[in-house]
Amino acid sequence: MTTLITAAELADRPAQVVLDVRWALGDPYGRNHYENGHIPGAIFVDLESELAALPSKAKGRHPLPRIADLQANARKWGISDDSLVVVYDAVGGTSAARAWWLLTWAGVKDVRILDGGWHAWHNADLPVERGAGQPHAPGDVTLSEGHLPTIDIDDAANWSGTLIDSRAHPRFRGDVEPVDPKAGHIPGAINAPATDNLSADGRFLTPEQLRAKFGDLTKPVAVYCGSGVTASHTVAALSIIGVDAALFPGSWSQWSNDRRRPVATGDAS
Repeated sequence: MTTLITAAELADRPAQVVLDVRWALGDPYGRNHYENGHIPGAIFVDLESELAALPSKAKGRHPLPRIADLQANARKWGISDDSLVVVYDAVGGTSAARAWWLLTWAGVKDVRILDGGWHAWHNADLPVERGAGQPHAPGDVTLSEGHLPTIDIDDAANWSGTLIDSRAHPRFRGDVEPVDPKAGHIPGAINAPATDNLSADGRFLTPEQLRAKFGDLTKPVAVYCGSGVTASHTVAALSIIGVDAALFPGSWSQWSNDRRRPVATGDAS
């Protein structure tokens, strides 16, 4: 699986579909950022409404959308079965990875994250388009579930492999919890923040650096975060080094809303 594309590569080989997924927790102005400047031909994608179903205590803050809804959106964006799709954001790929994971999970064959995102494109003095953008001709992609592995809440509770919590360390420890009803982590999980997948310039670490970060992963790997968004970034990072990790889509937002589930705090797994 080819996970990344550089700004220079995208400029030399324009993708059929480029998706602008500018979103961050606490920043609802993604469309404004897009209209102020985006990669020419890119389509703005709203993570909350187009890359997730409605939130609920039972399923978490960003449940997976129905496959029929995702297919309708993918066709609206112009995706066909043979499309090269490039996704980007302005936060090192930590939100664009949700689109990468979701479309790959649904069977789109060639989806790549723009390494370094909007900043890499802009800083390379490549062309910029402003305004609301133009709709693409509809695509005809056919999507189906399950092309990447997932686990559910019961699997997470009984996971015998490596369970990675990709949230920031203070949230893992339970020192703070700005969003969800309980602070802490799933018992048995280890912490590997998704932001540590990146170098100082917002690009993914090299494969050698990623292998050093994650160590020798000999058991099956599953990943969660707050709501299944930044965990996708860690799944992408692991794919770069040849590790096929499962995603727990409900993540901490689902776990912490279930009163039956135990909560661990501190540094211990």
